[in-house]
Amino acid sequence: MRNSKIIGMGFYIPPKVVTNRDLAKLMDTSDEWIRERTGIVERHYADEGNGPASLAKIAVERALADAQLETKDLDLMIFATLSPDYTFPGSGCVLQSLMEFPHIAAIDIRAQCSGFIYSLAIADQFIKTGMYNRVLVVGAEVHSTGIEFATRGRDVTVLFGDGAGAVILGPSEDPRVGILSHHLHADGRHYNKLWVECPGCVYTPRLTQEMVTSGRWYPKMDGKFIFRHAVEGMSRVIMEALQANNYTLADLDLLVPHQANLRINQMVAKMLSIPEDKVFNNIMKYGNTTAATIPICLCEAREEGKLKPGQLVCLASFGSGLTWASSLIRW
Repeated sequence: MRNSKIIGMGFYIPPKVVTNRDLAKLMDTSDEWIRERTGIVERHYADEGNGPASLAKIAVERALADAQLETKDLDLMIFATLSPDYTFPGSGCVLQSLMEFPHIAAIDIRAQCSGFIYSLAIADQFIKTGMYNRVLVVGAEVHSTGIEFATRGRDVTVLFGDGAGAVILGPSEDPRVGILSHHLHADGRHYNKLWVECPGCVYTPRLTQEMVTSGRWYPKMDGKFIFRHAVEGMSRVIMEALQANNYTLADLDLLVPHQANLRINQMVAKMLSIPEDKVFNNIMKYGNTTAATIPICLCEAREEGKLKPGQLVCLASFGSGLTWASSLIRW
C-alpha cells in the first residue's frame, strides 16, 4: 500500500485586526485578562459578505501554486468547518462555485476543532487505496458573525478568529516519507460542554425569537471542563501516535497542536516534557480558527524554518463533540 504526503500548502488570514483592547470596549474584559487566560493578543475578522469558502479560495490558490498544480489536477476536495456558509449545501460546493474545479466530489466534515485531522485521515485513506492521487484538504472558519459581543458571551467571544488553511496530498514515492498514521477519537457523552444549541432541527420551529433573545444561538462552553479534557486528550493521543510507530518523545522534532488556548498547549508540553522550541504556536496572532488552525500553523512553521524535510512531526487536536485526534508525519 502506497503512502501519502503533503505536497502543497497555503493559508489566508483576513486583514481586519481586532485586538483585546477593541473587545474591551464592547464587554467587561481587558487585554490583561484575555492574555492571562488564553495567550491571545489579537485575532482577525472577515469583511462582511465573506464566508469560509471565500477565505478558503485564497488559501487553496496558494496551496495549488505551492504544489505547482491547477484545480483540474485535483481528484477530491474535503472541506472541514464548523461555520459553514449556509445550513446547506456544504461549503465545499460553495468553494467550487468560486473556482474552476472539475466535477470532483466535495465532502464537508463536521468534526469541529478536530476537523482538519479527521479530514487529513480521510484524504490519506483515499490515496493509500489508490482511488485518488491528488486530494485537497481545507480548513476554514468565519466565527466573527456568530459570537456575542457582550459581557454575557465574553468567555467564548475572546477566543475566536477567522481564517483558512489548505493542504494538497499526493502519493509518496518513498514509503518512509509522508503520513505515518492517524488516531481519531470522540466521546459524545459531553457534546453539550461546547456547543451551539440553536437553531436545531430537534425544535419546531428550529429558531424562535426567544432563542435569539436569550442568546441560545451563540456558542456556549464549560471552560474548566474543556481545558482539563483537552490537556488529557491531546497528551494521550500524541503518545498514541508515537507508540503506534515505535517512536518516543525524544524522536519528535515538532509538535503542531490545535490553537484553542495557549495555556492548554503549554500544559500538554509540560506534561510530556516537550521543549518549548519543539512546539509551534501562533494563537497569539489569530485566536482559535478551529479547523484552520493546524494548516495555518504548518504554513507559518515552514516559513519560519521550523518545519523541515526529514523531521518527525505530530499534529494534535481537541474540540467540541468531544473529539480529539493526532497525525504523525515524516516530513
